[in-house]
Amino acid sequence: MTTNSIANSALRIIDANTNRSLEGLRVVEDFVRFCLNDKHLATQYKEIRHSLVAVLAQLPQQDLAAARHTPGDVGTQIEASDEYTRESASSVAIASQKRVEQALRCIEEYSKTIEPNIAPTVEQLRYRVYTIGKAIAMTVASLGRLENKCLYMLIDGGRSPEAFERLARQLTVAGVDLVQLRDKRLPDRELVARGHMLRAITRDSDTLFLVNDRPDIAVIVGADGAHVGQDELSVNDSRAILGPDRLIGVSTHSIEQARQAVLDGADYIGCGPTFPSRTKAFEQFPGVAFLQAVADEISLPAFAIGGISLDKLPQVIDSGFHRIAVSSYVTGATEPRAAVDELKTALQSAALTISATP
Repeated sequence: MTTNSIANSALRIIDANTNRSLEGLRVVEDFVRFCLNDKHLATQYKEIRHSLVAVLAQLPQQDLAAARHTPGDVGTQIEASDEYTRESASSVAIASQKRVEQALRCIEEYSKTIEPNIAPTVEQLRYRVYTIGKAIAMTVASLGRLENKCLYMLIDGGRSPEAFERLARQLTVAGVDLVQLRDKRLPDRELVARGHMLRAITRDSDTLFLVNDRPDIAVIVGADGAHVGQDELSVNDSRAILGPDRLIGVSTHSIEQARQAVLDGADYIGCGPTFPSRTKAFEQFPGVAFLQAVADEISLPAFAIGGISLDKLPQVIDSGFHRIAVSSYVTGATEPRAAVDELKTALQSAALTISATP
């Protein structure tokens, strides 16, 4: 094989994989745009497409076009048994995602023989595609796992183990969707004891149980996951402790933090504080405007938090949210179960309205 024929073959490979990657990026972009309604992820894919076109413009375009020979491509005659079957729209996106990753690697490697300077840029685009692909997978999985989960309760260790157990049972029987054990004052041993108690109460129920800030304790007590803030362990470090199956939630206070949590691989995000709260003091309140920003561009399950009560719930729902996290409104109620019923009824109605909106 001559030097010219080798160069021509490399150009053919780059040309074919350019088409594969751009086509695949468009397929995935349309999935997150039209199926997930996720402006954040759609924007990420659009930026990658444009960046890839820009970097590939540095290659000899006339030579690439001349090297193309579709009738002589033996690959057009090779078919896989499952090539024309997909179970769902998400499986279409996942298959195209893998195709993009492979195509970018081919471009990266063969461009080294034609224009080595572009290989590092293509490599970085490939890494970025890996990150966004993970975010899509997490979003799809979380939307399924948390599909009907709308009411999230935050509770502390209570005045005594007996008081804690009584409240935990009331909330579980009332049908709270998620309950988080959050207590900064209890020594670790007592926190673990409360965690074991809460796990025993929720184990045979539909209520998911998470531990605030402590992925290690979440594992020890067999919780369903952990919730971390902006100053606690990162999602990556938490995942190293919790493993792939437990939930990781992240507190966010700005649209930038919410976007980053999605790319970091969070299973859900908490958004707030929305209103002043009796249980926690804040200097600033992102408020309903923050909820609106998240609802407009992020489809990962998101819970509004901070001072939410039944009378303030319409503002939250109008922002596009149908998931909330509450504490004192329920725990301080004369009839906690009635408070739970009222909130869930309103949230479930909102969820049906939002899902029916084109």
